[in-house]
Amino acid sequence: MNDFLRESFSYSGIYKEINKIEKRIKPEKISYGPDKNQYYYIFEPEKLLSDKIIIWVHGGGWNAGTPEDFNYMGQCITAEGYRFVSIGYRLSTQKKYPTQIEDVCAGYNHAVSHLKEKGIDTSKLIVCGPSAGAHLSSILTFSKLDQKKYGVDVSGVIGYVGWGCPFCFDKEKSSLVLRLLWNQLFTKGYDRKQAEPLSLLSKSNIPMLLIQSRHDGLMDFSMVEVFRDKAVKLGMECELYEVVDELNTHSWYTAGIFVKSRKENKSLDKFYSWIEER
Repeated sequence: MNDFLRESFSYSGIYKEINKIEKRIKPEKISYGPDKNQYYYIFEPEKLLSDKIIIWVHGGGWNAGTPEDFNYMGQCITAEGYRFVSIGYRLSTQKKYPTQIEDVCAGYNHAVSHLKEKGIDTSKLIVCGPSAGAHLSSILTFSKLDQKKYGVDVSGVIGYVGWGCPFCFDKEKSSLVLRLLWNQLFTKGYDRKQAEPLSLLSKSNIPMLLIQSRHDGLMDFSMVEVFRDKAVKLGMECELYEVVDELNTHSWYTAGIFVKSRKENKSLDKFYSWIEER
């Protein structure tokens, strides 16, 4: 079976696993705008084991998902002892790009300010995202143009992790599904280079971990390699980790694996180990 079909048939299995996750922690819900999707969740672990805070931007093809839909992610990551902030944004079914990056930047700014008001140290932030969330969070972290435009201060960010991200918009290396999602995200005639992480990447001292599978099913591995190569050329610290687990199609390794344990999944263990080294 080819990887695209494996990806297409993976959803029921992923949802079955997600539904097993107990909602032990009730997150704090904070609105940063008038729209129903302009909010973020703050999850406080039952036992705080790390001074690092994970800032998460959810995936969902830019047209689906909310922090509540990914509540299980907060439950799983706080179980490892981390504070977890999950940022929501308006979707492409509501507004076209750049609304999504505007919201992510506004949500990030509001969340950092809110954490500071609570007396929480925000000098050790790890910005993360899977798929569409990796696209948006990478622009938040590495695009100086967007940081200046939206007043984003990333001085407290000590690491970035992106899972299964379309860092470049190469139509020849993208699935039909991904191309259709782009068509829904952008208005006709929009200069997509203004939203392409590869084009927007600026030199930064923030180290990055890119997690990608050669069996993604939606995008070619080389779409991440070109981003890694540019980062290295700019003198940045960038590690590209290739998924070796059996759960290696797009939705499994960008979302489903968080219901697994570190012992069960090497990609998940790499994620936490990398963060612990910062």
